[in-house]
Amino acid sequence: MERNLGPWPKMGTVVAFAVAASLSAQQSGKQTASAAVSSLPQAPSAVVRPLDLSGVTVAREQAGAIPLTLDQAIATALKSNTELVVREQQQKFVHGQLFAVGSALTPQLEVKAYTQAQEINLAAMGFKSGGAKIPGFTGKIPTIVKVNTTSAQLTISQQLFNVPAYYLFRAAQKASEAATWATLSARGGVVLGVGGLYLQALADEAQVKNAEALVKQDQLVFEHAKVAKEAGVGINLDVLRAQVELQNEKQQLIRLENAIAKDKIQLNRAMGQPAGQELALVDTVPFDEFDVMPLGDALKLAYVRRKDLRGLQAQLEVAQKAKLAVRYERVPTLGVGGFYGVLGETTGLYHGVFAAEGRLSVPVFQEAALRGQREVAQAQVMGIQRQIESRKATIEADIRGSMLDVNSSRELVKVARSNEELAGLALSDATDRFTAGVDDNLPVVRAQATLAGAQTRLVQAEFQYNYAKLTLARNTGVLETEYKRYLGR
Repeated sequence: MERNLGPWPKMGTVVAFAVAASLSAQQSGKQTASAAVSSLPQAPSAVVRPLDLSGVTVAREQAGAIPLTLDQAIATALKSNTELVVREQQQKFVHGQLFAVGSALTPQLEVKAYTQAQEINLAAMGFKSGGAKIPGFTGKIPTIVKVNTTSAQLTISQQLFNVPAYYLFRAAQKASEAATWATLSARGGVVLGVGGLYLQALADEAQVKNAEALVKQDQLVFEHAKVAKEAGVGINLDVLRAQVELQNEKQQLIRLENAIAKDKIQLNRAMGQPAGQELALVDTVPFDEFDVMPLGDALKLAYVRRKDLRGLQAQLEVAQKAKLAVRYERVPTLGVGGFYGVLGETTGLYHGVFAAEGRLSVPVFQEAALRGQREVAQAQVMGIQRQIESRKATIEADIRGSMLDVNSSRELVKVARSNEELAGLALSDATDRFTAGVDDNLPVVRAQATLAGAQTRLVQAEFQYNYAKLTLARNTGVLETEYKRYLGR
């Protein structure tokens, strides 16, 4: 018997697209359940439609510097980041297609009305007027007949028993869920990226302030050396040495100011704002000693909260439902349909018409195709299972590495702070000795270089510590909701 699954092939197309969209955020697993679904009979391969970006608002540059906190930066990025906006549109598109898939399992009602004018050549259809004898009729039957008819109908169709279509609908539901997890994973990446850029900008601003302080200090040393030389108690070498050190610090200040300007450009683009928008960072560099949780607890949390893992698990369910759809391809399908309406001459009488039908489709012999599809579906399921196992191992490695980074960077901050204090004391002592005329300015220059290096290492250590905590929160899957607690804010 001829097989008729009604709207089911369209469902295969939608599910295939849904899986493709949900996988687009994953670097691994690109060949998963979509192949299984698209391999089902009469299910053409999915085509990703171009996204409509007409509703995306591009922010305009505002005059003056905008005060910006870390919370505001993250909130703005989650609302305006272009990549995230596109990801959310894909999620909405997949979710919208789910309704189209579900409609295949619900009754379909349609009202139709038409009117038509026909001219029929009976002779061309084999009718001969002279060959028909009608008792009591002596006239001639015309061979050209004109008929004007009008009809109105209400049609209904329903799938009563279609197991493959049911499992494809369940697969579409899980594909929509996978697309949601992909969007949530992208949100976590945006939070980590914006948070890192904001902290980097704060670190570079701290470097600028340190450099400005050193320039002022060098300016004082240079002025003192000039006064001492003019008074006859100093030498020209001290003046030259102080002037060289002052120029070096000015060059470093220029480089740092350029770096902070570029940091803000990157931060603007990560937030979806104009690159030239001026920003005034409100927050200070956060520092709070964070005690990491035990590894076992962190893994349990990550297995529940990691969006990429949850997305793979949803993809596994898509593949499993597609496998069931292939399995039940051997089961007959049953449907009903019909219509009721009126039909008659346009200017004449109308009479009620109706039709009722039942449809039973039974696959007689498709064993080779069904076995091949079953093997493909099974391969997809096994492939995603291996990806899940690999992802769990990767999660454990990520968490272990992040914990090591947090612990080591915390100790580095402590040491860097101690070094900065000692370097500051050494510079103060060398400056006092030079001012008192006990020594030349060479120890001052050396002490300044030591302090500058200590300050740079402290700023870097604090940034690394804060970013390591954000990375740990990201690897455990709680960054979007708990980044404040990890930063101690």
